[in-house]
This record gives sequence, structure tokens and C-alpha cells, in this order.
Amino acid sequence: MSRTYLGMPAFPRAAAESTRDGTLRANLRHATHTIRAKRTAAVAELEDWEQLRAAGAAVKDRTLRHLDHYLLRLEENVTRAGGTVHWAADADEANRIVTELVRATGEREVVKVKSMVTQETGLNAALEQAGIRAYETDLAELIVQLGDDLPSHILVPAIHRGRREIRDIFRDRMADWGRPAPEGLTDRPADLAEAARLHLREKFLRCKVGISGANFMVAETGTLVVVESEGNGRMCLTLPETLISVVGIEKTVPTWRDLEIYLQLLPRSSTAERMNPYTSMWTGTTAEDGPRDFHLVLLDNGRTDTLADEVGRQALRCIRCSACLNVCPVYERAGGHAYGSPYPGPIGAILTPQLRGLVSPLEESLPFASSLCGACYEVCPVAIDIPEVLVHLRERVVEGGPVTVRGNRTVIRPAKRHALERAAMRAAGWAFDHPAALRRAQRLAARTRRAHPRRLPGPGRAWSDTRELPEVPEESFRDWWARTRGERRP
Repeated sequence: MSRTYLGMPAFPRAAAESTRDGTLRANLRHATHTIRAKRTAAVAELEDWEQLRAAGAAVKDRTLRHLDHYLLRLEENVTRAGGTVHWAADADEANRIVTELVRATGEREVVKVKSMVTQETGLNAALEQAGIRAYETDLAELIVQLGDDLPSHILVPAIHRGRREIRDIFRDRMADWGRPAPEGLTDRPADLAEAARLHLREKFLRCKVGISGANFMVAETGTLVVVESEGNGRMCLTLPETLISVVGIEKTVPTWRDLEIYLQLLPRSSTAERMNPYTSMWTGTTAEDGPRDFHLVLLDNGRTDTLADEVGRQALRCIRCSACLNVCPVYERAGGHAYGSPYPGPIGAILTPQLRGLVSPLEESLPFASSLCGACYEVCPVAIDIPEVLVHLRERVVEGGPVTVRGNRTVIRPAKRHALERAAMRAAGWAFDHPAALRRAQRLAARTRRAHPRRLPGPGRAWSDTRELPEVPEESFRDWWARTRGERRP
């Protein structure tokens, strides 16, 4: 994939462009509404859904509080089962480890089962620079790769593409990556799926190195878990001679009993199924069964910094179900690419600024990419209070303050672009502290209301271009209250 998220514009600018794409908005609206309705029905089947949700949040919180203990236990059990554990502090280190492991096999091709964390690290580009070709095997990821595109949804990365677009991508690009598309390919879903199956089958049988992520890692036994719906994951996890799994450290759960909770929460929240068609679990290596070599790369890349934030750390509970995206009015209209991250939507608006830090206008803008309607919190299967974290991060952007960066406590300065906002808030705070001045300002505004502009000048245009300025009443509430209360007195 030649495209990356690096250097993408801030959310308002990217969203202003994407919202003008009528086809994109139609695709998103149809897909998200369909998934949303199915999820609602699937969740309604369980009378104890809220109890499961609370249990999922509690187990995650307990794990995060003692993450160092569980990670060491995980490493011990993976090693005992025949695997090798590698620790990666950041994306560059993870990519270097994986590249060296692939080179050591002598292979120049790998198959991948969908892994958002390798999107986060930019692994495909790193492998390409090393002369190694990575083949995405998830159907939607395949569409994205063949189209030289970027994922736009956690669960359905090609949600922004229609069937005709997919057919054209298969016709034009499949031959560049292997077996060409069948002659006369139509846009029927069954035909598109068959074309992908034929294209991928030879890669499954030929490639000797597989790269995966994991939905969960069980510290109790060193077991990794991947849940998927197409069977490509099962092929990537069992056929190659070498398996390399790159996983964020927050995917750890303490015990098998804890895993039971998430195997009920995840499928209903993501694909609206009672259980996933394919749930693959593996523990190290086994003689004459599956890969001969197994490597687990545990990735930090900002996660321990996020863990240090008592409010923001709840983002690490996320099990990547995408339910928050499917109910978000902002995501539905702007699409996933506007977020400039592999993690779009509400969860991306709180996760990306914490993992990357507030290093550019993009990260600074993401906490504001929300209406704070709260729909994301209502559907989150692990009860992440996304609106609370959004407000918390907005305060950090505007006011600055102490944060943890690469394990060191530091103080960041307020974002420059919010200087006018800070000045306005200070002025408002002063006025509210001085009632007499506030009353005089309100009366002056009422007397001059006919001369008020319809739009704000200067930087204020960004606000009034998409909103109507409220009309100033003839009389303030304070004056109305004093007058009416006075008339009622005997």
C-alpha cells in the first residue's frame, strides 16, 4: 500500500471535503444503519446484556491496573508453550522485529489476517521497503489493498466502496497482485467473493509466513484468540510454517473464564451474530500441527502513556467491535478517512490523540470531532464513556497541562489555534463573576441587536458558516425576572 495516514489534514478540513461526496455518504448511511439495526436485535436477545457489559468493563479495568503482572505471566506461558515473545516500545521497533523475523526465514512473501495494529505501525510499507510483499487476506482489506486505498471502518474497512467500485478494482488490479479476476466478473456479492477466494487460495497454499493480530491474549495459558467471519484467518494461522502475531499490550485478559464474557459481547456488538463463525485459538507450537515457529510481538506504542491517564485509560478497554462508529452521526457523514488514523469514529477520536500524543493539528482536532450526543457510550459493550474522555482531551488541547510522554511526566502547552477561544472563555468567566458588568453588556446587546451581523467576522466565520447566530432578545432574562416579579408584588 503506497498511501499512509501521515501528513493528513486536521479533521475539519478533511471532513469538509468528504461530506461533499454524495456516493460516500450514501454508502455509509446504508451500511451503518443496516449494521445498527441488526445489532440492536442481537443484543435484545440477552436479558443479562447490561450485566455482561458491566463485567466486561470491570475485567478490563482490573487487568489494566495490574497489566505488568499479567503481561509477565503471558510471556511466561507463551514461552513455556514453545513460542518466542518480543517487546516493542514503538511502531519502528515492532516493524524492525517483524522484518528481521521474516528475513530470517528466507521468504519474500507473507499472508496477513486482518490486524489493525499493523495498520497502526505501518507494517506493510516497512516490509515493502525490505523487499517483502504482504498480502491482505480479509476480503475488505484485500479491496483496500488492491485499490491503493486506506481502511475507513474498524470492522468493514471498505465500507466506503460500492459493489460496482469493488468489481472495477478486482478487474483492474487483481492481476498485478496474483491471479487475475475471472472474465465477465459481475458486481454480484457471490461473484465478487468467489473471485477473492480464487485469488487468495494460491497465496494461502504458497506463503510460508503468516502475520496476524489477536483479539485477546489469555495470560493464564499464553493462548491467543482471533475471531473472524470468512475463514481466511484460520488459513493464515494454520498453514504457514512461521506465524508472527503483533498485538497491543491492552489485549490481555487474565483467565479463560474472563474470555467467556468477551466472546459473548464482541460478536453481537460487531457483526450482530450470536457467535463468530471462526474463533481460532492457539497456544505456542505443537509438533506436526500448525506453524513450527511462533513469535508474539507485544506492542506498546503509547499505550503505557495512555494507561497513566486516569480518565483517558478507559479507551484501552476497547475490543474493536465498531459499534460506536455505526451510531455516530459525525462518522456517518464524514467517513473514516477524515480521522487520519486506522482508528476512525468516536473511539479513534479518543484513542489516536492518546497513542500518538497531541503532535499535530490532526490529533488536536480529533477530540472536537463529536457532537457529544452520547450514543457511542450507550452501545459500547465495555462501557467506555467516550464523551467524558472527549471533554477531558478537549481541555488538554485548550489548556495544556501535565501528561505522560514515553514514560516521562511532562507539561504540554495549550494549542496555539485556541488562543482566541481561551481569551473568550476568560472574558466570559470575568463577566459571570461581575453581575453588574454582565447586566450592562446584556442591555447593550439588546439595544443594538438590529445592527448585529448575520455571520461572525474573522476566525468566528468557522462557527457561523454552519450555524445560525441566535437572535438577541429585546430583554434579558435578568431584566424580565426583575420586572415580572416586581409586577406580582402587592
